[in-house]
Amino acid sequence: MKIGILRETRRWKDRRVAITPETAELILKNYPDVELVVQSSELRVHKDEEYAAIGIPVVEDVSHCDLLIGVKEVANEALIDGKTYIMFSHVAKEQVHNQEFFKLMAQKNITLIDYEYFVDKHRSRLVAFGFWAGVVGAYYAFMAAGKRFCHLSIPGPEQCRDLSDLHHQLKALELPALKILITGGGRVASGVLEIVKGMGVHEVLPNDFLTREYEHAVYTRLDPEDYVKRKQGKFDLKHFYENPTEYETSFTPYTKEADVYIAAHFWNQQSPVFFMADDLKSPDFSISVISDVSCDVPGPIPTTLRTSTIEEPFYDVEPDGLEEEEAFSSSNYVTVCAVDNLPAALPADASRTFARKMYHEVFPSLFGDDQHKIIERATILNDGELTPAFSYLNRFLKE
Repeated sequence: MKIGILRETRRWKDRRVAITPETAELILKNYPDVELVVQSSELRVHKDEEYAAIGIPVVEDVSHCDLLIGVKEVANEALIDGKTYIMFSHVAKEQVHNQEFFKLMAQKNITLIDYEYFVDKHRSRLVAFGFWAGVVGAYYAFMAAGKRFCHLSIPGPEQCRDLSDLHHQLKALELPALKILITGGGRVASGVLEIVKGMGVHEVLPNDFLTREYEHAVYTRLDPEDYVKRKQGKFDLKHFYENPTEYETSFTPYTKEADVYIAAHFWNQQSPVFFMADDLKSPDFSISVISDVSCDVPGPIPTTLRTSTIEEPFYDVEPDGLEEEEAFSSSNYVTVCAVDNLPAALPADASRTFARKMYHEVFPSLFGDDQHKIIERATILNDGELTPAFSYLNRFLKE
């Protein structure tokens, strides 16, 4: 099997890589039938020379490879007919912005394998960048809070070397008695908590968050049972996931107490929104900073008007008309961060942990016998045709 390690072509400033030199060396040692080449890149966090030093050819043309492995979507003009790609394709949820990209892959008879659907028999994801999305999203929240409440600027995460450097930069902030709200409880939320706890912020229970005042910064984390309620009957998590339309938001009280909101939840499009645009007009709406790590557009958070970028992560939202304004232009506005490729700001840390997970959880099936059907479950297109598990995409693909 000849494998090409791709440079990122769709989002050209993304410096991550799916197979680091560390992992590449392990592949060469333990999978002698696998041949690796790396596509030359001036931006990748790991230089071409690092791969060349361990005997991996650095090339421009990867058309001789059987399997091409990148991180995000490949640029349309870079797609090669008849090849197998592994990437985050962002098509399986019928993302409209990638519909033409999806059609092009089918037309080119491409086999598409998507990282998001590398799952075990319990449907738990095996590889993800979620933890690092949470880390960077939380850092942005404190970066904005520092500017809003402390009149202090700290470097952006992309200027930091690694996680320890993020923690070091945050030590410059002396937070006032802010109330910080977090929604979510998975990998993304664990990344958020890495930063929040590193800041020494104390955790309080949701009810205390709503009813008590504090002389120091505190945070609370909400699970679905804290921010939605069943319209009829008692809350049941499994029932909520299966029947989200039978629930309504109970989030509104938190909008009147929180100063900073970090959204790290998973949201189903049929689930209730967290709050409405009209809630921002309320005189007791208190949230000044929102870091929307989940970044659903349109989604449950009305201030997320659009996604933002690592180069320009923030924008303000004027509450009355829900109009976008220049970031940090008024204390009456809500400052929003909605970067949709957060882990790219910490490419070395994010790539290292992702590549290690791939090596241990996916590569045994990819390079050997897929007896646990890990590769099969993640295959969306096979030679340009939808696989049975993704047949529901037929209308999206053909329309």
